[in-house]
Amino acid sequence: MVTVEFLGPIGKSPIEVDIDNLSSLSEILKADDSLNGWLSSCAIALNDVLVKDKDIKLKSGDKISLLPPVCGG
Repeated sequence: MVTVEFLGPIGKSPIEVDIDNLSSLSEILKADDSLNGWLSSCAIALNDVLVKDKDIKLKSGDKISLLPPVCGG
């Protein structure tokens, strides 16, 4: 299981999902209508490090963060 947190104004509680890469997460999140406006503009961090590769392998205990553009400084 990995934890997915939604930062800033997304306003969604963290979820835990059983996935092995970010492509799988993308499919899960696309099914959530409340996230549709955010997904195309969010950066993604894996264990607090920004990533772009959707095929990166995930392991149990990883933390994924969705960072909307308004989280930056």
